[in-house]
Amino acid sequence: MRVLLVEDDRMLGDGVQAGLGAAGFTVDWVRDGESALAALASEAFAAVLLDLGLPRRDGLSVLAELRRVGNGVPVMILTARDQIADKVRGLDLGADDYLVKPFDLDELAARLRALVRRASGRADACLRHGDLVLDPAARTVTQQGEAVILTSREFDLLSVLLDAAGRVLTRRALEEQLYAWGEALESNALEVHVHHLRRKLGADLIRTVRGVGYMVDELPR
Repeated sequence: MRVLLVEDDRMLGDGVQAGLGAAGFTVDWVRDGESALAALASEAFAAVLLDLGLPRRDGLSVLAELRRVGNGVPVMILTARDQIADKVRGLDLGADDYLVKPFDLDELAARLRALVRRASGRADACLRHGDLVLDPAARTVTQQGEAVILTSREFDLLSVLLDAAGRVLTRRALEEQLYAWGEALESNALEVHVHHLRRKLGADLIRTVRGVGYMVDELPR
């Protein structure tokens, strides 16, 4: 799950990026409001972690501009401002959640997962596809009740595909969700991960849509 962190405090930003990375998130980090808007205008993120006291353009202004142009990306405000009026203004401008600094990284990760789950209209914390169950919090996968061992990147790819079941995802869309800025990416890395998932979970789970990308078919309800 790829998220955008907008935070000008280097020590806090380093900690959040490392902590969420260890929890399985792909985190891109910008340090001012104008850079945040530029990143959100050009790339797709599952959620945004937004500080309020930012240089160049403050967080509430960034949030207002996002909603003005119709960008519905889930936004969690991270701020040291703990006044009720600040919370109310942020939520009324379109924020989806609000966390006051200092915060626990485990709570932040759990809130992020819930935020993205609500945005996609899912009530269940786990992703299910027939006898396949993926638990984003525990980062485990079972098939027919048996544990399936996946690498971190395989897990993330499977999570993105299952969450979008029934829709074709292009190679670029998948790579944008799996790799942060500056991460080395080999030309055939995605194909290798897909091959490994098919070998571990069955050849029919992930379908190649030639010339477009990959998808997991949505099962009838």
